[in-house]
Amino acid sequence: MAQEQGFDFFGFGGKPGNESEVREKFWRTAKKAARQIPFMEEVVAAYYCAMDKNTPLRAKGILLAALGYFVLPVDVIPDFIFGIGFTDDIAVLTAAITAVSAHITPAHRQAAKQAIADKS
Repeated sequence: MAQEQGFDFFGFGGKPGNESEVREKFWRTAKKAARQIPFMEEVVAAYYCAMDKNTPLRAKGILLAALGYFVLPVDVIPDFIFGIGFTDDIAVLTAAITAVSAHITPAHRQAAKQAIADKS
């Protein structure tokens, strides 16, 4: 009697999203932001760190909160405003990545490089 488990994020239609849906939304947002966020490779490495089962829960929580803010359609500064739309996202991501940088491993960074190469 296994139940399907998903993540419940605000702004995704009020329904739980499965892992593939969450991944798709992350990559869609990442592609839109790639030109405006100069450290996109580090953001993707943070994503892999957050998904790593060996990452401590506190670090995962910080990263998932920041990445959630990044992919949510509702922001303090809407993302569609050219030039400044991602500035609030950059601030949140920078703070989160700085806070947990010790947990972002070379393997996460290598996976990020490979993923960015594959997605472009």
